[in-house]
Amino acid sequence: MLKLSGSDLSGHDVVSAIRQEVPIVLDPKQLKKVQQARKLVEQLLLQATPVYGINTGFGKLAERSICSSDVAALQRNLILSHSCGVGPALDREIVKAMIVLRANALMKGHSGIRVEVLELLIDLVNRDVTPMIPAQGSVGASGDLVPLAHMSATLIGEGQAYYKDQLYPSAQALELAGLQPVTLEAKEGLALINGTQAMTAQGVVALYDGKIVLQTADVVSALTMEALLGIPNSLDPRVHEVRPHQGQIATASNLRRILEGSDLVFGQHHDRIQDAYSLRCIPQIHGASKDAYSYVEQVLNIEINSVTDNPILFSDEGDVISAGNFHGQPVALALDFLGIALAEIGNVSERRVERLVNPQLSGLPPFLAQHSGLNSGYMIVQYTAAALVSENKVLAHPASVDSIPTSANQEDHVSMGSIAARKLHSILANVQNILAIELLCACQGLEFRDRTRLAPATQAVYELVREHVPPLEQDRFLEPEIKIVRDLIVSGKVLRAVEGIIGNLE
Repeated sequence: MLKLSGSDLSGHDVVSAIRQEVPIVLDPKQLKKVQQARKLVEQLLLQATPVYGINTGFGKLAERSICSSDVAALQRNLILSHSCGVGPALDREIVKAMIVLRANALMKGHSGIRVEVLELLIDLVNRDVTPMIPAQGSVGASGDLVPLAHMSATLIGEGQAYYKDQLYPSAQALELAGLQPVTLEAKEGLALINGTQAMTAQGVVALYDGKIVLQTADVVSALTMEALLGIPNSLDPRVHEVRPHQGQIATASNLRRILEGSDLVFGQHHDRIQDAYSLRCIPQIHGASKDAYSYVEQVLNIEINSVTDNPILFSDEGDVISAGNFHGQPVALALDFLGIALAEIGNVSERRVERLVNPQLSGLPPFLAQHSGLNSGYMIVQYTAAALVSENKVLAHPASVDSIPTSANQEDHVSMGSIAARKLHSILANVQNILAIELLCACQGLEFRDRTRLAPATQAVYELVREHVPPLEQDRFLEPEIKIVRDLIVSGKVLRAVEGIIGNLE
């Protein structure tokens, strides 16, 4: 099981638990602090002093006092009015991650929510009730208000939700799962929707799959080096010790280990002095993206164990502080950075595809076709890779540099972090396809080399691909084959084929 305490959760834990359907539980020790914060809310309700989010309106309406008899209606109205998202539904896996992350933040005991509301939130995940949340509508300050409102609407029996694989009105989905909706009380609606969990959930899923992409890129580029008879001097550890970026060092080490035993690389006589940058600079290019990944991972792991709503309750002192922890700027910048880092993996991969299919650069038959002219071979897959790279260049433009004021200019700077998150997933999918194209081309290039000279690790990958895609002897319909190889990459099978021989990559 995955226990939520508010302090020691990692993004990897969240995605792994959701994909393996591991039960989620709340740390009973930490629930005492949750209850203590709730008591503070109840004490504040007895006072006449206005406290934001407890007995006042929201945003620009914070100066409007709300009488005690209307507090519950205020919270319900908050959820309903904020449930105004548009566009395609977020992936259900991302929604489940949102729920887990929001619950973990509330478990820190600074939000004033009741334990029974937290328990229902977790019951949604454990009983496979997934709110239908439109992907668009958050500007990423005051939190991801719109998507989190759609999440919260299911708790009160409003909106729509999936029960298992079928979409129902939320009240019906809850009933089918044996659950009852709740009536939100003071502060609870605000506690549920003030947070960065929509953008952060998309970030942790992208991190999980992005790590597979970064490591697999090393594997795929190793096969390309063999197909192009790459010069191994650039992998010499001394080169990387004198410029000790950790990602660069790790990538060079990975390539040396993957290519160990390759006579196509280490045992080859080279009639040229240097390789092109797309081969010679693999450690520097892939490594920089890995270092960016490490930074983003650090930011997101801090974020998922943080209090990100407003106001923040400090029950030990009896204080309530209105501040800005809901602002998504730290996450927005990080997600833009990860998108840029992954886009560069696709960028250099496409350049290696070009070297594989271009006979003036490869020493291989034109477009890797047995009988070129009659056959186009892999000529046009490079077009597809180029199209995806170009699309990524547009998507990599940072969302976080934009801001449109909201709430009558009360919220006059916003992060646009949810847009950075959605762009990141598009970039990631494009890179997965680009790497699949490179792997297809690298394996085809190896049809024209002596495969008895392959490294054991690359031989394992070659054989894995050939179990699903035969060598290209004449032109055929290629789209399904790109998808097959992409699935081998995304599932981690390509990575496991290598790691089963040489151990875990860095």
